[in-house]
Amino acid sequence: MQTSTIDQAASALKRGRAVIFPTDTVYGLGVAVDAAGGPDILYDLKERDAGKPIAWLVGGLDDLDRYGRVVPELARTLARTFWPGPLTLVVKASDEVPPAFRSAEGTIGLRMPNNATALALVRAVGCPLATSSANVSGVRAPRSLDAVDPAFAERVGLVVADDADGDKSGVASTVLDCTQDHPVVVREGAVTIADIRALS
Repeated sequence: MQTSTIDQAASALKRGRAVIFPTDTVYGLGVAVDAAGGPDILYDLKERDAGKPIAWLVGGLDDLDRYGRVVPELARTLARTFWPGPLTLVVKASDEVPPAFRSAEGTIGLRMPNNATALALVRAVGCPLATSSANVSGVRAPRSLDAVDPAFAERVGLVVADDADGDKSGVASTVLDCTQDHPVVVREGAVTIADIRALS
């Protein structure tokens, strides 16, 4: 499987193309939110029904308030504690989030990954990456470059390898809905409910 440099991948992302790249949890499939009109290319590649929200990978803590609206202080505390890391915070989307990327409820999931390659891509592109796992829906998410399906990679066209490659954790990020008075765990992953309760 031929791999691309970060510069090559960033150039493709800026043209609205999808790219496979490493995160701290699995290998991901992403598009640059400023260049892609929406997440449709991800749904098509993954052969997944449209409508399921696609979380964004962001480059820093400031992005929580940039892309979130009326962000509760607890969400900021959680981001300061667990970012970069496997915690996705669902917040009300600000006007800077294109409608095509918002959920039906007008929310967006944001996460800062603990992976140097993913963060370098976000920063090289200059905007968040809407990201899902790099696999067809229903197939196990790849924890290493070798586990990425070559046929899937060929359809995408661009793959970035990790400088420090090895198996990713394989444990999905915890998804926490911070749009209500009290946060609600949508999916428990690497960050446990006990971790979250310790701060709330």
